[in-house]
Amino acid sequence: MIIRDILYATDFSDAFRLAGETAADFARMFGARLHVLHVVPPVTDPTPAPVALRAVTAELDKGLSIVTAIASGRVARQIVDYARRHAIDLIVLGTHGRTGVSHALLGSVAEAVTRRAPCRVLTVPAALLGKSTAPTPIEEPEEGTSCTVCARETQDELICEGCRAKIRGKVLDRKLRAERAGR
Repeated sequence: MIIRDILYATDFSDAFRLAGETAADFARMFGARLHVLHVVPPVTDPTPAPVALRAVTAELDKGLSIVTAIASGRVARQIVDYARRHAIDLIVLGTHGRTGVSHALLGSVAEAVTRRAPCRVLTVPAALLGKSTAPTPIEEPEEGTSCTVCARETQDELICEGCRAKIRGKVLDRKLRAERAGR
């Protein structure tokens, strides 16, 4: 896999900050150029965008080759168009993680970009914000056994007393029916 150009699209929210760090890490790892794009949605004042874009770039610029751009229009379409025009190899997006009504009303830029992109897309969920990147230790399960029939905890037995009684009852019932049928 050859990655020369990475596109990080941002809306300057906290949810996208982690995606920016991820994009910068990938750019360093692959020695790729990082494109930082902000799309100004229709009917939005673009005035604060250049200042915010410079601030984002300053946070990420640790030995990286960075290209910045501002576009205007439908966000997903502009991201995909930029990726096509600049031969982007990887798009990195943050996701807000909206569901239900807010997802239906606001849509999902990440989802639309993923469906239409001419390259790989990496989505970084907002749920990862504040979580430690250190591996979580796996707890050893407690020694114990459970019934193979009903999965209730048992005293080192494969079948619990309740299930054993039911099985015995069914076996006895079958035996009695067979004896009656044979008379």
